[in-house]
Amino acid sequence: MMLRYALRTVRHRKGGFLGAFLALMCAAALITACGTLLETGLRGTIGTERYAATPVVVSADQNVHRTTVKHKKGKTKTKHKAKPIAERAWLPENLTTTLSRVPGADRVIPELTFLAEPLTPTGTGGRTAYGHAWDSAALTPYTLTTGTPPRARDDLVVDRYLADRARLKPGDRLTVQSTRSPRTYRVTGIAAPTGDEIRHQTSLFFSTAEARHLAAHPGQVTAIGVVPAKGTDTADLKAAVAKALRGTTAQVSAGDERGPVEFLDAAAARIKLVSMGGAMGGTSLLVAVLVVVGTFALSVQQRHRELALLRAIAATPGQIRKLLGREALLVGAAAGVAGALAGLPLGSSLHGRFVALGAVPATLQHTVSVFPLFAAVAATLIGAWAAARVSSRRIARIRPAEALAEAAAERGRPAWGRTLAGLVLLAGGTALIAVLSILRTEPASTPVTFLAVVVLASSVALLGPLLVRAAAAVLGAPLRLSGPGGRLATANLRGNAARMASVVTPLTLLIGMTCTVLFVQPTLGHAARAQAREGIRADWVLAAEGPGVPAQAARQLRTDRDVATEVVRTTVRVGLDKYAAQGVSPAGLTRTWDPDVTAGSLAELTHNTVAVSELAADQLHLKPGSTLKLTLGDGTPATLTVVAVYAKGLGFGDLTMAHDLVAHHVDNPLAATVLVSTARSQEELAAAVRKFPGVRVVSPAAADSLQAERLQANAEVNYFAMGLVLAFTAIAVVNTLAMSVSERVREFALLRLAGATRRQVLRMLRIEALSVLLLATTLGSGIALAVLTAFSIGMTGSAAPAVTPLVYVTVVAAAGLLALVGTALPGRVALKARPVTVATARE
Repeated sequence: MMLRYALRTVRHRKGGFLGAFLALMCAAALITACGTLLETGLRGTIGTERYAATPVVVSADQNVHRTTVKHKKGKTKTKHKAKPIAERAWLPENLTTTLSRVPGADRVIPELTFLAEPLTPTGTGGRTAYGHAWDSAALTPYTLTTGTPPRARDDLVVDRYLADRARLKPGDRLTVQSTRSPRTYRVTGIAAPTGDEIRHQTSLFFSTAEARHLAAHPGQVTAIGVVPAKGTDTADLKAAVAKALRGTTAQVSAGDERGPVEFLDAAAARIKLVSMGGAMGGTSLLVAVLVVVGTFALSVQQRHRELALLRAIAATPGQIRKLLGREALLVGAAAGVAGALAGLPLGSSLHGRFVALGAVPATLQHTVSVFPLFAAVAATLIGAWAAARVSSRRIARIRPAEALAEAAAERGRPAWGRTLAGLVLLAGGTALIAVLSILRTEPASTPVTFLAVVVLASSVALLGPLLVRAAAAVLGAPLRLSGPGGRLATANLRGNAARMASVVTPLTLLIGMTCTVLFVQPTLGHAARAQAREGIRADWVLAAEGPGVPAQAARQLRTDRDVATEVVRTTVRVGLDKYAAQGVSPAGLTRTWDPDVTAGSLAELTHNTVAVSELAADQLHLKPGSTLKLTLGDGTPATLTVVAVYAKGLGFGDLTMAHDLVAHHVDNPLAATVLVSTARSQEELAAAVRKFPGVRVVSPAAADSLQAERLQANAEVNYFAMGLVLAFTAIAVVNTLAMSVSERVREFALLRLAGATRRQVLRMLRIEALSVLLLATTLGSGIALAVLTAFSIGMTGSAAPAVTPLVYVTVVAAAGLLALVGTALPGRVALKARPVTVATARE
């Protein structure tokens, strides 16, 4: 019976359920979109290109491992964990001899892959350029369409894509920036791949001797391709290769497993996408719960009289709960299906945008299955049902006479349970802020930051009626001075605090979340840049428009009186923990760089030593003289002695080693910057490095501006990711305002019949909206300021959140525009009907 009545209610109150439907549909779309990103990170396909003709590929292990064994109550538990390294790991070349003896192996082809950027006016069209030895062309296979293979050290074969784009032909000269100084090569041939699988890279083929020279890893290769003999099954060959390599750390891949071996950035992006999708999905879910509960609470409040009458004619509390639950499930099912379907193109658009921003490589293909859709529909149904149950607690619990009394006038004070829950959430949010102030790493602090905002906004939702009444008491006198509209608005704020509170909550969440999203990254970035500015003593800085500054450029500037400090950056692992690291040239280091050493001395920095930040020293319990075991970027283990501890780790990374040690274990050994201490002028330095394309001499201030641009580009990914959550919240604001105003049609008609003009009623609505906006701005800004201050204390050591006044004013103005539009438009529609007709119409 309840289901039949629920169907009739939904059918006859479509307008009343429209707000809940929109909120649930947007939530389902957001959950589906985040779910597709999460699934892409977990199961996204990385197709192979260069290894298309090589069924089995052997590669080095790209992870560091840790195995822990625990003995407890006579039982032994073994746990194994693995974390990816930042750079490409290399294989011993002598494994090719072992593999050549594997039964069923016809050919064994060693592969060298290294940085090789062609310096052409037309560029590479967004494709990544790699250098290889011509011997490995058979892996794809590439075949010559014209010209001859590279034999001499200055010979080069380019692929058809680059030849067409740069209009190259055999005999032309092409300058390539590789791991060494730029060198000009003679194009001897043009090669084309079989088929059209090559879409994301361009290949430059060198002679074997030159490729080994440029790869700079003697006796090592990046991968080994194994081609089966005729009649040999790929699975059998893979098993035979794995057996032959038993006892080594080499990995054997076949089929779809070859893609991650070829595209390491795509494999690393999987982890990033899982983290990003999970963070977006979790935040979206929390925001959706808060918004949907508020929407249903407003919907139930609008039907208070109807539900009270049902109680009065003997409907039991259980029947009321069942009715509202079934209504919620009906609306949730329709909204969940519609939102889940809308979330598919939204997820695809999200993935495409992340690719365009460079956060995710195009080689990681967007993956979609039914799981995100089912998850979104299930979450919507559960959320709708739970929201209805929460919203109906009081109307179902109180006596029928009380229900009828509250339908006529809002109760004087909120239920004690609601107030207690609000205080508990306020305490929880305060505890999260306290925890945030002691978190010193970005991966740990970021989720707590947004969780704190949502928890504090939830406390505002529960304490909203009390806050609205307090605001009405403070604003009462000024509002009454504004005329009849102000007096009416004051009366509404006092008499309908619960309804006004339902509008305050999404506005508070919108302002608090938006300010947090916009100012978290600048807070961290500004602190890092400030430390870098204070720590750089150089007179000039070499910066590169391409992959980096060649070592030869730095050597060109070094003299007995001048110092050139090369800086190359990477990420290392200490155990399984990841730390930002850099390599610097030790000679004359203190003339160009001052990280604020608090213990030890940088004078002792050598190939076997390391300087650490205070954060790393605290986490790893290090001091000068301590031994630090770490894994370099390419998986090479190293044991170093700590010689110094410095304070400016945010600006310069947590670990600092000798340049040559780091450069030999990264994919790109070119310097990110070169710090120069000299008495020479900028023009003299520029003349000295003129032969290095793309290298320019800038002041430290200009270098700082370039760093700010890079930080802004990275921040855009976070802005876009959280922008969807903010858009959803903005829609919820307008939706809630429209629901709140549309409920008051009869109230407006009675005001008109009592003598109020149409203009006075609209003025009342505007004053109400501005009052609610003022309260929401105060609460949202307070939440954001508290969270950002705690974040700044934890991450930078000082309570100095970076808030841009113009951006903040824009956020408040946008929220105000939403509030006014969401109030004015429904208000004008509600005032169109004749007051007598509305007042005498049946409810």
